[in-house]
Amino acid sequence: MEQDAIFERLLQIITNYRQQRTTDCFVDYLEPDELRQRLRLEEDRGRGDWDALFSWVEAYLAYAVKTTHPGYVNRMWAGANLPSVIGEIIVACTNTSACTYETAPVSTLMEKYMLTTMLRLVGFEQGCGQMTTGSSNANMIAMMAARNTALPDIKNKGLSGGPPLFAFVNADAHYSMDRAANILGIGTDQLRKVAVDEHGRMDTVSLERQLADVQARGGLPFFVAATAGTTVRGAYDRVEPLLALRRKYGFWLHVDGAWGGAVIFSDELRRRFLPDLEQADSFTLDFHKMLGTALMCNVLLFNRHQDVLRRVCSAGDESYIFHGGENGEIRDLGTLSLQCGRRVDSLKWFLDWKFYGQAGFAERVEHYLDLCRYAEQQIKRLPELEMAVPRESFNVCFRFRTPNGTPAALFNQNLREQMHHSKRALIGTGFVNGELVLRLLITNVNVDKPEIDRFLTAVIETGRELLQQKNSLQHNNTARRP
Repeated sequence: MEQDAIFERLLQIITNYRQQRTTDCFVDYLEPDELRQRLRLEEDRGRGDWDALFSWVEAYLAYAVKTTHPGYVNRMWAGANLPSVIGEIIVACTNTSACTYETAPVSTLMEKYMLTTMLRLVGFEQGCGQMTTGSSNANMIAMMAARNTALPDIKNKGLSGGPPLFAFVNADAHYSMDRAANILGIGTDQLRKVAVDEHGRMDTVSLERQLADVQARGGLPFFVAATAGTTVRGAYDRVEPLLALRRKYGFWLHVDGAWGGAVIFSDELRRRFLPDLEQADSFTLDFHKMLGTALMCNVLLFNRHQDVLRRVCSAGDESYIFHGGENGEIRDLGTLSLQCGRRVDSLKWFLDWKFYGQAGFAERVEHYLDLCRYAEQQIKRLPELEMAVPRESFNVCFRFRTPNGTPAALFNQNLREQMHHSKRALIGTGFVNGELVLRLLITNVNVDKPEIDRFLTAVIETGRELLQQKNSLQHNNTARRP
């Protein structure tokens, strides 16, 4: 088969998929064993056979989760913006690495342009930035920058001989912080989880108590991370009191905005949720979450640290691949990265930015917040449902009310699984104050008030069915007793 015909066939399959991506159910759910049999993964076919290859493609699409479907309210990301999908296709066709200018001249300039744009938007001065594989990696690099800034000799001499290092995060911070502490040799025991207040925000009184204790014992409190939108509850740590503590204890202040950092595009929401962000040392944001860019698309920005990435990430003999530009300008972005090969993510980011702009992204984020407010109002109105905790921002944590004697956690977990397997909707769960909750996240442009109403109706119908099954089982058990 000629390559042109292959591409035409592929584009037709993709077109058919996109036309159906919001219809029917969000997934044709099968248990793993049954799905494995349907896929016939062990079959010896496909070598040199385009028909067989396309059958794998069609099978993938047939059983894949339709993340653009209104029933998909499970994660912090959903179906991708079309401009970024176009970017992904172009990147796959050109197949290059963004590590050097000579192999990726256009993407290098696009990435530099977008980083400069974001630094200006956030308000960071004399800073720098990079695109990473996601906020988990960005959080680690930020912690690494803080570590190497606190102990400048650590890059060459390692951790031995220095004071014990301590990092501090919200007790509900993302688990990537634990992994960063492990990878960087800090130790998870020395990543202190700070208690939260009634809003899920880091308790700064408790934080200062721990900072003082560590310092008194000879430790070095080198890093504090504020979470801008915690994973389950959506709480925003307050930056201003952390700035006051930074002046006193000298730590690096990082803001993990992987989820809630998208408020920076709206002047109103930034003033409400992230005042004083421009005074932080570093900030990360995932474009692939609330803003809808195709996975993965992340930016890590540094304030007042123009050379920090080169100082922290660059090591070893790079002369065979990286070359400097004129007047000391960094020409090859790979020298600023922990990776050697770098995926070209700048094109999809650039296309999204040019298509939607700050105003378009602001409108989207503001609309999502309005929908979350509407969902909370509806949940409070429906007698079968209840809010687990008041909504802080974009996360709606609720549950189905259970009768006395029915364990709420187990019931709501079963409800969630039943909704998934019956193809009604896919919603996430989490724990708030040790109790399991259903976590509604709205990051899907195909979700509006009617879709929220249909989703909540599905929750109630599923809950009623489970209660009816429970009552029927109890009745049958009673009838069998002698």
